[in-house]
Amino acid sequence: MNTVKKTRSSYLMIEMILLLVGLLFLVPFYFLLVNSVKGFGDILTNAAGWPEAFVWHNYAQAWQKTHFLTSFGNSLLITVMSNLLLALLCAMAAYRMVRRDTWFNRVLYGTFVAAMVIPFQSLMIPLVKVVSTLGVMDTRTGLILCYLGFGAPITVFLLHGFVKTVPFSIEEAGRVDGSGTFGIFFRLILPLMQPIIVTVIILNTLWIWNDYLMPSLILQSPNNRTIPIATYAFFGQFTKQWDLALPALVLGIAPVVIFFLAMQKYIIEGIAQGSVKG
Repeated sequence: MNTVKKTRSSYLMIEMILLLVGLLFLVPFYFLLVNSVKGFGDILTNAAGWPEAFVWHNYAQAWQKTHFLTSFGNSLLITVMSNLLLALLCAMAAYRMVRRDTWFNRVLYGTFVAAMVIPFQSLMIPLVKVVSTLGVMDTRTGLILCYLGFGAPITVFLLHGFVKTVPFSIEEAGRVDGSGTFGIFFRLILPLMQPIIVTVIILNTLWIWNDYLMPSLILQSPNNRTIPIATYAFFGQFTKQWDLALPALVLGIAPVVIFFLAMQKYIIEGIAQGSVKG
């Protein structure tokens, strides 16, 4: 009986600790949401307190000054196209490298893994020169190509490990039924890779949607601005418009938070499927 009580007390203690940790991670969101409906003076004098008066027109001004619909459309297009290309091309590459274990594929895979440790800052100047040479500077296409190149290493790495767990007997059964290489991949292998593909899409979405550095290097025209670049317009050399920047941040992170909550069940399914695979 005492053992049962000790076990329950331990579980209760762990739950309390996890609850406190969860609340700690929510503190930045509290500051963001509360200060987004304050006046500029109220933010400076009472950042942690409840608003003296809710200033809802902050959101309207932030919406107009960031040209939110245009910025949102650019971010959405770049994120969706980058994810589609990364998921499809990297899945095909990982499948090929696993099923054709040649020295070339081993070296190629090692190159992808090695590229993961190269800091982006060391490649910024060469990247700008390459993009300019290709004639895709200040275009959304150029930025998508950059994300494809820089997102491929980690995506191939994750997909490569998953393909190894797929039994080869499934492909043999497909070949007996008369399917070719592309038929086997798209009809058999790709559906089995859904859990890990959803995982890499979520990771890449969080990265691409919130990225500021690469778009600031590639995109220059106001019509091509993504949400992070549009939000940075509120921070100048001598002024910082916190009363407009914070609502803009809320508007910017809301879509990706909704996306993550909607995809959460697929993450759980992926973990469950991966735990019993092979």
